[in-house]
Amino acid sequence: MSKIQDDNTMNNTQGLVFSYMSEGVMVIGSGGVIELINDAALSIFCRKREDLEGRVFARAFFEEDDTGANDEFRQSVLDAVYDKGIRQESYTPYTAQGVEKQLRIVSSYMFDGETPRVILVISDITELTQMRDAVSAMNKINNLNKQLEIRNKVLQETFGRYLSDEVVDEILNSPDGWKLGGQKKTLTIMLTDLRGFTALCERMPAKDLIDMLNHYFGEMYVDISKYNGTLIEFLGDGMLVIFGAPIHDDAHASNALAAAISMQNRMASINKWNEEHGYDPLEMGIGINTDEVILGNTGAERRIKYGVMGSAVNLTARIESYSTGRQILVSQNTLEMIDADVKITDSFEASPKGVKKPVKISLVEAIGAPFDKEMIKSDEKLSALDTPVLVGVYTLEGKHVSETASEGSIRELSRNEAVLVTKENLSVFDNIRLDIGDDLYAKVTKAYDDSYRITFTARPSIFKKWIEEILG
Repeated sequence: MSKIQDDNTMNNTQGLVFSYMSEGVMVIGSGGVIELINDAALSIFCRKREDLEGRVFARAFFEEDDTGANDEFRQSVLDAVYDKGIRQESYTPYTAQGVEKQLRIVSSYMFDGETPRVILVISDITELTQMRDAVSAMNKINNLNKQLEIRNKVLQETFGRYLSDEVVDEILNSPDGWKLGGQKKTLTIMLTDLRGFTALCERMPAKDLIDMLNHYFGEMYVDISKYNGTLIEFLGDGMLVIFGAPIHDDAHASNALAAAISMQNRMASINKWNEEHGYDPLEMGIGINTDEVILGNTGAERRIKYGVMGSAVNLTARIESYSTGRQILVSQNTLEMIDADVKITDSFEASPKGVKKPVKISLVEAIGAPFDKEMIKSDEKLSALDTPVLVGVYTLEGKHVSETASEGSIRELSRNEAVLVTKENLSVFDNIRLDIGDDLYAKVTKAYDDSYRITFTARPSIFKKWIEEILG
């Protein structure tokens, strides 16, 4: 049999085998001529057999595209042709009829006598690549989600130390959460304040003071959050709390009062903790008001504060200033919005600074169903003194103390209150200072024909010894 017949036989056999392969096959012989190409390869290249088979590879593939779009593919094939002794594998894009595909090309070689031939197996892995890219994209998305969760967790834990959880959630979940601006909204405002805290600061070590204050704030926040309150900020020893925002709550007035009663009742356990740690007992006054406020982010782009403002906030502060320790004072607006029975022990009209008309303020001790909350009553009673205790009485105007003292005497006394007789003309809510060898501060809570009932608001360090000497 002649060599030509042998070659034809070989080509026919190879062609038959290659034709059944799903991968594309292209055989390049001497001179770079494409000796054989199967149907799968023609389909991949979108070419006809007569355009490729029997032609030099470079001419067949360079002439059909001079844009350079398939240069990477052509270079991969030429590398395989020039390095016939090395098996090569490459991944390359290939554009056919405007559609870009991803190809895997594996080259091998064989020798027929002295004639080397390169066999290229070409696989269209476009779908696999797309799937891989999709999986890769999904992995990236999952990683981004994990990073977002970590970011939000860090922000929640970090800012949660300065803002309430509700405010942090509002900022993180809202596209405009960080933007400056606000809205008008009717809600309930609560202001709290510790009585005599300034004097306490002067005689307590800083670490003890902060430890005591932090414990107090932590305990108070339990009741604030339980009744859907949002702690806006700490004001020294006080707290500014709102009910009804940023999470809407139709029962914001009722929840505010229920929270206030729970907070006052919790003071007993707080003071027990204080006693165990050698700290002085604390007393808290609370003022509550309901009205329209401006709510939102204020400040500068680099320093934003979420808060409330308006005359309603100022009035709440005035209401709170009338309270003494263990009292909850509530505006008429709040009472009218509470959908529950409320126990009022006293009401009065006051003309706070900046308010045009007198406002009705009520001293509240309980709220009925569904809350059923009532303040714990103190069994402490005033004791009549056989011998009245002489004291000097100074009146306070704002932060200023009168220069001269009036004579006064205490004829009834407990650890928190007293009945004072003095020629000084006093009114309910007046703040006074008594000279007992140190400064004892008090607020007038009732006015009788010949005397005044006062509640102690700030006790000096000698107070405990002074009162024990009198009461025994």
